[in-house]
Amino acid sequence: MVQGVKALGLELRAGLHTGEVESAGAKVSGMAVHIGARISAHAGAGEVLVSATVKDLVAGSGLRFEPRGTVPLKGVPGEWPLFVAHAA
Repeated sequence: MVQGVKALGLELRAGLHTGEVESAGAKVSGMAVHIGARISAHAGAGEVLVSATVKDLVAGSGLRFEPRGTVPLKGVPGEWPLFVAHAA
């Protein structure tokens, strides 16, 4: 997606985490959604940042990950290691 929208003159940023989600109709909520949003806030233009949880779950997929450092996420306990995801 990041590469696809560049042709349109747009830069995408995204943050990914995985976990349990609560749904109510078309709305989703829960800690995993909150963490994903907080990770996204740390992404720069053209970047996809992921949590260590995502990185570990996709081991062997061919995706490459570059460490971005450990950061606090507002409203989430502890500090979180983040990784920039790169296509294979």
